[in-house]
Amino acid sequence: MRSDHVWALVLAGGDGNRLKSLTTTDDGTAIPKQYCSLHGHQTLLEGALDRAGAIAGPHRICTVVAAQHAAWWQPLLSGYAGKRIIQQPKNCGTAIGIMLPLLHIVHEDPDAQVVMLPSDHYVQDEATLADALQRATERLNDQTANKLIILGVEPDQPDTELGYVVPGRYVVDGLATVASFVEKPAWIRTHQLLAHGALWNTFIVAAKAATLLQLFRQRCAGLLEEMQAIVHGHHEATLHQLLMDELYGRLPTLDFSRDILQGIESFLEVLAVPNCGWSDLGTPRRIREVLHRWPQPQATQKPTGHTPFILADHASFLVNKSMHDASFARHA
Repeated sequence: MRSDHVWALVLAGGDGNRLKSLTTTDDGTAIPKQYCSLHGHQTLLEGALDRAGAIAGPHRICTVVAAQHAAWWQPLLSGYAGKRIIQQPKNCGTAIGIMLPLLHIVHEDPDAQVVMLPSDHYVQDEATLADALQRATERLNDQTANKLIILGVEPDQPDTELGYVVPGRYVVDGLATVASFVEKPAWIRTHQLLAHGALWNTFIVAAKAATLLQLFRQRCAGLLEEMQAIVHGHHEATLHQLLMDELYGRLPTLDFSRDILQGIESFLEVLAVPNCGWSDLGTPRRIREVLHRWPQPQATQKPTGHTPFILADHASFLVNKSMHDASFARHA
């Protein structure tokens, strides 16, 4: 059952630079990967929004986007009823991309529980992940201490391109303390991690909004207060935008994992998720792997205006020239 205080925060402000070789059109336009799809069906962002809908009502789903990507997110999000779009003047990293919508959410619902969902994931078995998301939010209701819960997928093979979470002491069934994080380990180290029960780090995080705010306050209090004054200030729209543009013009790029979570393992818990065909689609190799392991048939009717591009890695890149909507499809 959905709680009235569960919010989903879909992170869609990234530029997708690591996949430019697959997402650049013949006219040189690089389309961020969240506006692309794997099999010619829905985009990765639409998949993330459906994922969010499994735990939060439509009016409690926030999507964080970047202003320079408006050509892609405006037509895509126009059909989502009750949508809440938080537009950043530019992408300044995941930490800033979380802080801004968090301030909006807390202003409306001080008791909010927030589930952060990246928009560049592929999941074969959505029901398994949805069950884990539900368990994470239930844990937020039960726990006495304020923790951040990270979802970790049980690996089905070694992978040197992913980050790992090493569980410590198990608290309840499937939920453990966090012993350490290991980012993109070497091949031998990867096998050692699997032998010790390490999990793939999905970067899906659930936490009470108040806990997240306190964490930001400890790491970057001045920045938080300045942004909070703009978000909660009673400024007319033009002044609000000018103030936000000026702030973003001098913001550093902050990564949530590296700059906010690093060194606070004692405040984290990891929830083990049975392998559900999850991938972060961070590199061309992972794109090829997903298409090879979980091929799906093409849509019976493709939208008009799509042009196939045969790439060196034998993936077909389909571009909708009218809406700048892109999709990945396995090369026939």
